[in-house]
Order: sequence, then C-alpha cells, then structure tokens
Amino acid sequence: MTLAAALATFPATAQTSIRIDEPAPTRAGWLIKNYQPRTVPPINLANTSRLDALIKAGNLYLTAQDVVALVLENNIDIEVQRYGPLLAREVLRRAQGGGLLRSVGQGVAAGPTSVSLAGVSINTNGAPAASGGGVNSSVLTQLGPSIPSLDPSISAFAQFQHQTIPQSNTLLSGTQSLVIGTRTFQASYSQATDFGLSGTASFSSQYQKVNSAFYSLNPYTSANLDVQLTQNLLNGFGRAVNTRNIRVQKNNLKVTDLQFKQQVVTTVSAALNLYWDLVGFSEDVKSRQQAVNTAQQLLDNNKRQVQIGTLAEIEVTRAQSQLFAAKQDLLISQTNQLQQETILKNVLSRAGVGTTDLASVHIVALDKIVIPEKDELKPIDQLVLQALEARVELETDRINLESTKMNLAGVKSSLKPSLQAFAQMTNNGLSGDATAFALAQGGVPVFAGGFGNALAQILRRNYPNYSAGFSVNIPLRNRAAQSDYATTMLELRQSELALQKQINQVRVDVQNAVIGIQQARVRYEASVEARKLSEATFEGDKRKYELGAATPYQVVQDQRDLASAQSSEVQAMANYSHARIALEQAIGSTLDVNHISLAEAMAGKVSAAVTPR
Repeated sequence: MTLAAALATFPATAQTSIRIDEPAPTRAGWLIKNYQPRTVPPINLANTSRLDALIKAGNLYLTAQDVVALVLENNIDIEVQRYGPLLAREVLRRAQGGGLLRSVGQGVAAGPTSVSLAGVSINTNGAPAASGGGVNSSVLTQLGPSIPSLDPSISAFAQFQHQTIPQSNTLLSGTQSLVIGTRTFQASYSQATDFGLSGTASFSSQYQKVNSAFYSLNPYTSANLDVQLTQNLLNGFGRAVNTRNIRVQKNNLKVTDLQFKQQVVTTVSAALNLYWDLVGFSEDVKSRQQAVNTAQQLLDNNKRQVQIGTLAEIEVTRAQSQLFAAKQDLLISQTNQLQQETILKNVLSRAGVGTTDLASVHIVALDKIVIPEKDELKPIDQLVLQALEARVELETDRINLESTKMNLAGVKSSLKPSLQAFAQMTNNGLSGDATAFALAQGGVPVFAGGFGNALAQILRRNYPNYSAGFSVNIPLRNRAAQSDYATTMLELRQSELALQKQINQVRVDVQNAVIGIQQARVRYEASVEARKLSEATFEGDKRKYELGAATPYQVVQDQRDLASAQSSEVQAMANYSHARIALEQAIGSTLDVNHISLAEAMAGKVSAAVTPR
C-alpha cells in the first residue's frame, strides 16, 4: 500500500493543509470544471496540541518517545516532504494527458547536529542522508519520439465575410461587381491513442449568397464530414513508447514515498541524537556543579586552616583558582545545555523558537541513558541481509534503474525511420434555393432544398471522397538517434554500477556501525572504570588531606581529574546512544525500533496519547 492509499484511510481531521481543493461547485461546474484552477491551502505553522500538553510550569517535560511524536507532527522538514506525493500525483496527471515530466519536490534535508563537537554525527557509521528523487525528463526536451497529447480536444471556427469583386467579364457574372456574402462554420474533434493512432473528425459548412443571376442555386450551402486517421508504424509505434512517461511517473510515485520515509528516518534520528546529547549535557551540568561545590568546600577549609596557622596562605589562592576554573567549566556546560535546548526546540516546533512562550521554556529530559549489560547483535551476515532489504536508498536506486529502462524504449524507437499510414474519408453535400436561371435550364436540380437536404446527402454518402497512403522519412546517417541510444545505454550501465556500489557501501555501513557500537561500549566501560578510580583517588587523598598526610595541591589535582572523568563518562554514554542510532539507520530499522507508522507520519498526527506528567 502506498502512503497516499494509507493516508486515505486516516481520519480527515488529521489532514489539515496538505491537500488540493477542487473548484467551488457551480451550476455549470460539469462544463467549466476542467478550466478552473484548483487551489492549495496556505501552509500551517501551528503546532499540534501535544506540545502545549507537555509544558508544565515553564518546563517542557520530554521522553524520547515524546520527541519522536513531536517531530512527526511539527517538524518542518517532514512537513515539506508531505507535499511530495501530491506533487508526484500532479506530474502523473500531466503525463496521463501526454505532457512531459517535470522535476518537482525537494531532496531529503539533513538533520541538525548538536553543539557538542565531541558528539557523533547522525550519519557516522550509518546511512547517509540521500537526496532522493526519481527519474524525470526535462520539461523542455525529451529523448525519443514525441509523446502524443492523450487528452481529446474540440475546436470550433466561425467566419462571416462580405466580398465585393469588380468583374472584367459581365457576360459570365451578369453584374459589374460580384457581391458575395459568406458564413462559414467548422467544428472538429481530435484524439490520439497510446498505440500511435491519431484521428480527427470534422464537420464544416459554408453558406453563400451572391448577386449574380447566373447561379443555379442562390443562396446555397455546401457541407462535408471528414474523418482522417494516421498510424505510426515504426518510429512512435506502440504503448511501450507512448506511455513511457506515465509508467516512469508511477515509479516516481513510489520514489516519493521512499523519499518521505527517508526524511522521517533522517529527522527522527537527528532529533533523538539531539535529545540524548541534551541528557548528557544535563548530567554534565550536575557533575560540574558538584565540582564547584567541592572546590568551594576546599576553599572554605583552606581559609580556616590559614586562620589557625596550619596552612600556608598560598593554598587559599590555589583553591580559589580551582574554584574559578570549576565555575568556568560549569558555565560552559550550562551554555551547551541551553544551546542544545534551543536546537531541539527548533526541531520540535514549526515556528521554531520564534514564539515567546517556547523561547523561554526549559526542557527537562525525563529519560536517562541506559547502557545494556550486553549488546544482543545478530551476526554481520544477517544484519547485512536485513539492510539490503530495508534500506531506502537501494530500493530507490532499483526503481530509478527500472525507469531508465522504460525511457530506453522511447530512445530505441527513435532509431527507426518514420513510417505512417493514413486514410481519409469525406462525405460532401450541397443544397440551396433554385434560381430562375436553373429552372429555365431544365427544372429544379437535386440540390434544391434547405440545410437538411445537404445533411441527408452527407448521411446517404451520395458524394464520397476516399484517400489512403503512407509516408516515410528515412534519415540517411541517423547520428543523433544513434548517439542518444548509445548515451542512454552508457548511463544505464553507470547506474547499474552505482547500484552495486551502493550495495557495497551498505555492507560497509553495517560493519562500521557494528564496530562503532562495540567501540562505544569499550569506551564507556573504560570511562566508568576511570571515573571510579578517580573517585577513589579523590576520596582517599581528601581523607589524607583532612588528616594532614596530603597536600591541598594533590586534592585540587584529584578534583580536576574526577570532573574530567565524569565528563568523559557522560560523553561516552551519549556516544553509545549515537552509535546505537547509527546502527539502526544502517540496517534500516529506525522506524520499527521507534514504533513509527508512516501513515501517521504522513498525516502529521500521532495516535499515541500524551502521558500525564
């Protein structure tokens, strides 16, 4: 089921502005509907009620699942991609009428990155953010035979004419100036088929009245019904050639759905990385605040010992220096946290931080980074097979390769000479008022009568015309067509190699993602041990200092080492989260892991209720 079909089953209340509205109904709507513009509602910059529901007392309380839900409902990058299926369907509508394909839509937007330079980018060890897009022909030119207009057309023509013609031979006209009044009417219907057959049926009539007495009928009406058929037999023959744009655009509809899916994966992964970095920053702020408190306590102790004369005054200066350094680290950590909140709020809101209410809100992350005791990973071969089936980029490349082969049928057809068979049949009729001159010549002719007499002659086929034949146009060197075909084949081979390269890269991505998560675990375990050792060293030297067996400098140094070890542990935990997210991207499981429904994502309304905080 395509996203469009899935969205059709979704509640209509969830579909706000992403639609095309038909013209307002009128009494003559059936007649003028095809000539009225359809409209697209203005963009919707209002956030869903979920965001307001999560704000309490100036704080925005978020879990990772809340971040996913808010991204699906409010993120602008995803909102932009929601227009993609509508754009693709409109191009298909154009192709079904015989128009050339247009290149529409925008590529997948890369997600934002955290303020931390030590963090892992969302694409590291994972799937690259592809630009997406299908195979389109240029609006201006297209290789291969021209595609006929598949929409029928009706044309009408009317002309009213008065002529005054001086006569050089009055014996033939009976007057010095021949005055002719003419009324001409013509209507035609044209239709082309996707098989290469085109036809036109036309009816025309001409009424004339002259001031000459030597006409047998005056006034008189001549009419004819004409049918013309033309069939391409070589160049431009067959449905494979003339419907190639339609079939390519149907493939592009699938590519558009995949591009939307890729945007969801990219944006959700980026938002989760932002969230877990924010969790890390919050933990870092706590550890930095603890370092400030410890430095303040050391300073107070040193001051008391200086007062009683058991410690040199220089130790107070050294403790003050440590306190200022700890406060500086705390300020930097708090600044990083605030900047990270700003970036995350911009991702979760359509208006970004442009609204005063959201700009002043503080984000409280409710989840904690939990590192499992063991990584339950499948064997590399199984993960690679899963990635080859699930990765959007591979499916997109396969569809585009199929579309290129469809276009190749049209390019190959242009190699053939142009051979057309045609046939024409015309039924004629003539009727008018018999003049005295006609009666004097032998009675009333069979043409005497009104317009109905002329129609009867046409229907009885009293005066038919027939013609049939063929036309051929053979380019003697045909270099342009041969070059186009060879060029397209070369591009096809390049695309096949590019697909294989992408397959190879997927294997590399999976292996690197597995290595990345293994490396992140080792770093985390090492950072935990380093932090424990730093804590034990600090506590031991602190007790020694209190007993007079250690110098204040040693305590200050231990305190710095502990703060650095705590920060390294927090960063290692965040990096593990990034590595896990990158692995999910690499094997194509991001949507499943985060319980994301593409139908809900396309509708911009997540059904999961807000959990009370």
